[in-house]
Amino acid sequence: MHFLQWTSSPMAVFMVLLLLLLLLDIFCLAAETESFPGLLDRVGRLPGQPEVGFGQYSGYVAVDGRKQRVLFYYFAEAEQDPTSKPLVLWLNGGPGCSSLGVGAFSENGPFRPSGEALVRNEYSWNREANMLYLETPVGVGFSYSTDTSSYASVNDRITARDNLIFLLRWFVKFPQYKNSSLFITGESYAGHYVPQLADLMIQLNKKQKLFNLKGIALGNPVLEFATDFNSRAEFFWSHGLISDSTYRMFTSVCNYSRYVSEYARGSISPLCSKVMAQVTRETSKFVDNYDVTLDVCISSVLSQSKRLSPQHVSTETIDVCIEDETVKYLNRVDVQRALHARLVGVRRWFVCSNVLDYELLDMEIPTITILGKLIRAGIPVLVYSGDQDSVIPLTGSRTLVHGLAKELGLNATIPYRVWFEGQQVGGWTQVYENILSFATVRGASHEAPFSQPERSLVLFRAFLHAQPLPEAFSTNSKLPPRY
Repeated sequence: MHFLQWTSSPMAVFMVLLLLLLLLDIFCLAAETESFPGLLDRVGRLPGQPEVGFGQYSGYVAVDGRKQRVLFYYFAEAEQDPTSKPLVLWLNGGPGCSSLGVGAFSENGPFRPSGEALVRNEYSWNREANMLYLETPVGVGFSYSTDTSSYASVNDRITARDNLIFLLRWFVKFPQYKNSSLFITGESYAGHYVPQLADLMIQLNKKQKLFNLKGIALGNPVLEFATDFNSRAEFFWSHGLISDSTYRMFTSVCNYSRYVSEYARGSISPLCSKVMAQVTRETSKFVDNYDVTLDVCISSVLSQSKRLSPQHVSTETIDVCIEDETVKYLNRVDVQRALHARLVGVRRWFVCSNVLDYELLDMEIPTITILGKLIRAGIPVLVYSGDQDSVIPLTGSRTLVHGLAKELGLNATIPYRVWFEGQQVGGWTQVYENILSFATVRGASHEAPFSQPERSLVLFRAFLHAQPLPEAFSTNSKLPPRY
């Protein structure tokens, strides 16, 4: 059953039963634990970590009654006065790639690996909020199931349900954050994860107010399969990555959505194979499709969004070998011990799961319609795009946001304009009635907080505080000291 079919009456029955079961489960869990059971997950200090003044926690939350299926999380409290700051859940995509290894340790978390040590990320998002990173679905990273059949045919519906149960049970561990303003953020295939989770939360809130959801933000997200994927051809051509003749073939003989659809079904036609082979030759394996302006890490063969591009794609951004360093760091026994993490059924931690069998055809189910439901329910939505990403290009996302605004009858209250980070243009933005926003991050990759951390933090801060992005340059371009 597809996720969008959940709006029928059986869904209402399901939600009532789920609510009753979860409330009973949470009551039992709370009765068995101390007032703040999350203290058991406190991370004293990670190996090689510099001194910091905020709390860190990591560990497991079971998402089934038999405790066979558990999700791993990492939580970095806000640098200052955490109980007064919002709670932000971050999800990476894939499907099947790690929010710990990509989001927390490569993008917007407090640390990044460097050799044997960790260095501070000066533009970590926990400057503004409490950051919760979840390795989902089961089978990703340190998340596991003792029944390996749980890894077979995982889909969006299962992922949304597990993420919902995770949050409810996580609040049992950390009741001090239950009433905090909650934001859900993510990128890439999280364009499916985040809206579907938020939709379940809204439906559950109709029965009993359990979530103080204040908004969602999606970076370079998969929202509508054909629009997102077919915008690649124009991006490649306009950036000089393919020839005129290949562009004509790419847009007429076999477009990208057709190719990925055939790949997901396991039967790529000879025609599409020929076209994509030509595209691959011209774009070159030494150009990172996730940031076409950046050098690649020669030794790395992984990518957090591997599912979105069937071809082999190398990794991303600035310290272009950060992925290799993260893999090495998270596979250290002392690091796993400090994180209260364990490997179950696998011998190594991987950026993207090699045991998960995800239903890739779910990619073809549009989630842009769910964004419309959320907006009608009063939930603000931000879609942002790193403008150097050819995998989910800004042109497709901008088209979808504009089309959604038109469908909902929303007027542009902030016309398309530049926004500033310090004295430089940070990107472009357009806002529709303060509830639907689009923004680009200039010079950013598919993983915008990694390649443009300072600009991404400016964007994140404005999103949390429901403020417009700066429309004039500032002479105070640097952030204040942390403490």
